[in-house]
Formats: sequence, structure tokens, C-alpha cells
Amino acid sequence: MDTSIPNEELYPIAVLIDELKHEDVTLRLNAIHRLSTIALALGPERTRTELIPFLEDSIDDEDEVLTVLAEELGKFVPYVGGETFAGVEELLVREKAVESLNTVCAEMSQEQAEEHFMPLIRRLTTAEWFTNKVSVTGLYAVVYEKVGEEKKAELRQLYGQLVYDDAPMVRRAAATHLTGLVPHIEREVVVTEIVPLFMFLAQDDQDSVRLLTVDILIAIAGVLGAERVREQLFGQLKKLFSDKSWRVRYMVADHFEALAVAVAAGDEAVLMEGFVPALVKLLKDSEAEVRTVIAKQIPGFCQLIDAETVIQEIMPGVEELVNDQSQHVRAALATKISGLAPILGKEETINYLLPMFLLMLKDEFPEVRLNIICKLEQVNQVIGIDLLSQSLLPAITQLAQDKQWRVRLAIIEYIPLLASQLGVEFFDTKLRDLCMEWLRDSVYSIREAASENLRNLTKVFGVEWAQATIIPKVMEAGENPNYLYRMTSIAAATTLAGEVTVDVIKNSIVPFLDGMVNDPIPNIRFTVARSYESVTLLAKEKAADDEERGAVATMIEEVVKPSLEKLKTDEDVDVRFYADKSLKAIG
Repeated sequence: MDTSIPNEELYPIAVLIDELKHEDVTLRLNAIHRLSTIALALGPERTRTELIPFLEDSIDDEDEVLTVLAEELGKFVPYVGGETFAGVEELLVREKAVESLNTVCAEMSQEQAEEHFMPLIRRLTTAEWFTNKVSVTGLYAVVYEKVGEEKKAELRQLYGQLVYDDAPMVRRAAATHLTGLVPHIEREVVVTEIVPLFMFLAQDDQDSVRLLTVDILIAIAGVLGAERVREQLFGQLKKLFSDKSWRVRYMVADHFEALAVAVAAGDEAVLMEGFVPALVKLLKDSEAEVRTVIAKQIPGFCQLIDAETVIQEIMPGVEELVNDQSQHVRAALATKISGLAPILGKEETINYLLPMFLLMLKDEFPEVRLNIICKLEQVNQVIGIDLLSQSLLPAITQLAQDKQWRVRLAIIEYIPLLASQLGVEFFDTKLRDLCMEWLRDSVYSIREAASENLRNLTKVFGVEWAQATIIPKVMEAGENPNYLYRMTSIAAATTLAGEVTVDVIKNSIVPFLDGMVNDPIPNIRFTVARSYESVTLLAKEKAADDEERGAVATMIEEVVKPSLEKLKTDEDVDVRFYADKSLKAIG
């Protein structure tokens, strides 16, 4: 069946050209988005002979237009690529061009790739301008899978030229994309050809190149296996551990666990002789950025070694980080230190970890205290909450009153989980009043979060607890002289309606709203009108049998509708609007 589009139905090429040349960027972008349709309609021959030459003449355009154009070319027929765009100066355009070229190559057969794509690789690799060389590094992995053995050998030889290039930017790009190329290369070839490239890059005079070899090493280990990597590359890895550049040490620290898994592969001797001393040294690194990232690697790496080694070798360094002069280091450690508890066990956690844990709960930097509290569950599962509660409460209180409202917000969001661990008795005694105090916070987002917090607590402790403990407090807030607090009490009551029973809505929440109908503040009255709609619809939805449905109908007719009818005649236009809207909604 012929699916081609007749010429007379084509989008006029002249109009397309006019739009592509138009000074309005939006029109040019819209025209570019239609290029795939035009190319399909024109067919491969006319696309190559008419459309592509025109696009090449239009190469000097704004970066935004070039980026979209480069992306669109990836949708063209396999013989249409984005080679021209691979050499432009703007990085985003080059990236889109490479992405499109890879898309094209992925659809090619071996014959097509060798005939049409290999010449492109050669031209870009041997080009004079560095941008072409940088771009081509991103093309090798896809084309390598497509071609035969002879062409693969040529590709490796060409890639070697990029690795040894004089321009640091080219070597950096080659190092970046070598990670993705390695998994496609045969094991023995990796040994004879890729390992030398790695060694060369790992000794580059540019730290921006050396730091990229960390990922290459992990990729090589995935092909060769840990044992062969240790034999050939472990010495170079040790040099990376103590590299003179903090950026290289940063990269090593950030990948420390992955390196240990890839290179040591459970070999205790390698872990003890190579990685443990390196970790200890990195924990004491002179750069705070390095200490920050290595702190996050501690629990994951410690799972690979025995608890005794952790206590004897690692814990002294961890203790120093607890008192580190950088608040960012301490905050990073706080997110991970709890992960050591399952590794050490109850007794050793109490002896070694708990003192550090409690010390960080008193840290002057609120993010440290917050990060500790947010990871409380891991320690609680190991040693129980009793040992933590006496130090935990002061830290929570300080965070709850922190001058930064985002800190207060974060601790609110964690309260339900904390409550489930502490238990209802501890919560009612120590934290309930704090939760109610948040309803009177000066920041709206805190008050809103406090309402949602009460709902989540109801999920934890149950409806009976909420009816006896929380709802009476919410109603008391409805009598506060400050109208903002009364508004918050309405919001809290409405939010709680989503978790409580029909009976609680009918006997507690709706009467509370009814008592606010005559409030002197219009904002209160229209908030009541809006809440009536939400609460009533929730009650209808929750009604599970005829008795409950009858109770809801009675509540609507005897309480809700009369109150809304009264609000419908209010002097304030917003109150009348929301009252009328709610009446229509509840039917």
C-alpha cells in the first residue's frame, strides 16, 4: 500500500523556508518541529538534495533554535544526520546533535553503519577543531556495537588518538565516554588496549581528567573481574586515593563503596590492607568537601568488613567527624551515622555509637539535629527508644522552635513517624502540646503542616484518641482572639474530618463549624462555608449503612443547610459566594 503523501498535499516548502528565516524565534521553532513530517513527505532523495542543504545554510542561528534542530534531525531517515551541529561551539547543541546521531546509528544495519557512519567517525576524530573531537567521543559506544571486527579495531585505534590528544578538553571527553565504551569491548582487548588508555589518563596532568578515571576503573572491573583489576590497576588506584588534587580525592571518596565492591569483591586482605587505611585517611582529609562525601560512604563500606575492624579502625575517625569544624561535614555524617547501628549490634551501639548520637542531637547547627532525628528508626530498632528519649526530647523542642521556619516544617513532617516509635503515652505527655502550639505559628506553611500533622497522628493513634485528645484542643483554638488562629482551627477540623468517623463529624466537627457561623470576621465566615462543603461530602462518602446515611441526611437538613442559607444572605460578597457554592455541591 502506497502511504506517500502526494506533492500537492505537501506543506509548501517555500512557506517552511520563510518561517525558518523569520525573525520571530517562535515561528522558526514551530517550523523546525515540522521538519520530520516534511522529510517523510519529500522522501530520502529530496530530503538530502533540497532540505538538508537549506538547513546547513541556516546553521548560524540562535542556540535555542539550533538545539531543537539538532534534536529533530534524530527523527530523520538513517541517511540524514547532524554532523554539522557536532562542531558548533554551543555545548547543548552539540549534545543534541550527538544524541540524534546515536538515534540514527541505532537504526542502521551493519552495512549501513560501516558505509555511512564510519566515515563520519573518521572525519570528526581527525578534525582540526576540538569541538568535533569532543562530540565524536559520544558516538563510539553505539557504532561499536554495529560494525564488524575489523572496523571495531579501527574504532579502538581512533579512540586512542582522542585519549592522547593534546587538548585537555578532548582528553576529558574521551575519559568521560570511555566508561560507556568499555562494557562493549571484549575482555582480552580491554587488557591489551583499554588498560593502557586508563593508565595514561590516570596520570594526566589535568585533575579534571584524572578524576574521571574512577568511573573508568569501575567499568573495567565489571569486564575483567576484581582479581585481574587488583593485579594490574590496584597500584594506580592507591595513587588516586592520595592524589594531590582534592577534586580527584573527592571523586574517589564519592565512589568509595563502589570501588571497594568492584576491586576487592569481598577479599578481606585487600579491604584491610588497601581500603580501610584509605578510608581512615580520607576521613581526615584537609578538604571539608572530601570529608563530607566520605562521611556518606561509611555505613555502606562498613558492611563489607567485620564489626571489630569498624570499632578499632573506623570509629575513631567517625568520632572526629562528629566534632568536625565544618557544619556540612557534621550534617552529612548525621544522615548516615545511624546506619552503623545494625552493623555494630546493640551492645556496641550503646557503647560507641550512642554517645556520638546524643552529642549530635545537641549540635548548634539545626540541620545536624534534624538529620539525626530523621534517621532515628534505625537506632531505635537496635537499642530501643528508652535510651534515646531523655536526650531526644530537648532536641525536638529546640528544632520545633528554631528561627528558620523550614527547620520547623521538617520536624513537623517527621512527627508522625516519631510518635509511632515513642508510643501514645510518651507523645501525650511530652509532644502533644508542642503539636498544638504549631497551629499558632506565625508562618502559614507551618500552620497548614500542623493541621496535616494532626491528621497523620490520627492515622497512627486512632480515631478514639483523636476524639479524646486532639479535637477538644482544636475547638479550644477556635475561641482564640486572633482570627488567624481561628482560621487554622477550622482548617485543622476540616482536615481531621478525612480520618475520623461519621459520628465524630456529626457530633463534633459540624457543631464546631456551626458555632463559627456568626464570627465577626468575614474571612472566618467564608472559610466555614467552604469547610461545610468538604466536611459534608466526606460524611456522605464515609456513610457505610442506612443508619449512617440517615444521620448524615439529618445533619445536612437540620444543621448544615440552615447555616449555609444564613451565610448566603451575608453582607460580604465572598461569604455569599462560597455559601451558595457549598449549597449547590451538597445538593
